[in-house]
Amino acid sequence: MKNALTVAVLGVCLAVPAGPAGGLDRAEADAGLVAGKPVEIATGFTFTEGPAADAKGNLYFSDIPNNRIHRWGLDGKLTTFREDSSGTNGLFFDKNGSLLACEGGRGRVVSIDMKGKVTVLADTFNGKRFNKPNDLWPDPKGGIYFTDPVYGRRWPKPQGGEHVYYLKPDRKTVIRVIEDMVRPNGIIGTPDGKTLYVTDHGGKKTFRYTIKPDGTLTGKNLLASVGSDGMTIDERGNIYLTEAAVLVYSPGGKQIARIAVPKRPANVCFGGKDRRTLFVTARKSVYAIRMRVRGAADPVIRRIERD
Repeated sequence: MKNALTVAVLGVCLAVPAGPAGGLDRAEADAGLVAGKPVEIATGFTFTEGPAADAKGNLYFSDIPNNRIHRWGLDGKLTTFREDSSGTNGLFFDKNGSLLACEGGRGRVVSIDMKGKVTVLADTFNGKRFNKPNDLWPDPKGGIYFTDPVYGRRWPKPQGGEHVYYLKPDRKTVIRVIEDMVRPNGIIGTPDGKTLYVTDHGGKKTFRYTIKPDGTLTGKNLLASVGSDGMTIDERGNIYLTEAAVLVYSPGGKQIARIAVPKRPANVCFGGKDRRTLFVTARKSVYAIRMRVRGAADPVIRRIERD
């Protein structure tokens, strides 16, 4: 790469050092979740975000200031998947294998096929562009929940506030589902499509909602008094939040682990060949952590199991 990026080749199964010994703290060891220490697999970026794994477990992530989406393959090779990404932040693969992306610069949510074709899915609500779509989660029905905050002192709020939206499965109709947050950011749902977790980064709290059949939300409950940039979920239903470290909460809201990373984490996802690698985007670098648990059955995993 021309900008002096460095990449670690770890093998298709990411054979990182086993634990819990070797530097893991007591909280990590007691949780029984972590199997190895963080390994830096790529560095030299400006600000990494939006990690997402494809059906084979390869990692895609964004470098927001440099307007790029990168791909880190299981063979350890780093490539640029997309240039001119307009400040793309959050990424997630849908059940069809397309990469969903939050283009903050253009104020829209798009779908990108593996040939690079871009389809705009949502760019306005009530006749006005979105603020800066940040993070997203596709539900089992094919709808997409996404957060729309504003970061930057002078950036206007076209929507008059910072809210959460749902693009219905028809990929045409957008509804606003949360409008009482200071600054929503990270978002993830359960594989059964019944529960949605959303963090109010500005309010420093993370909430749990029940998803109704029409996509609207009810039953708001506090999960943790922690704001988070990104989040993911494992097969046990534990929620991973990014703060000074990766904080892991049980579905009942108890913190069960704290996973230290050399640089402050921004976002997380599960990937790798067996979905037991926790990828962490952290400022100028990306880390991989070998886990004892798999990621939850997201749309990509369901597609693998179906095929």
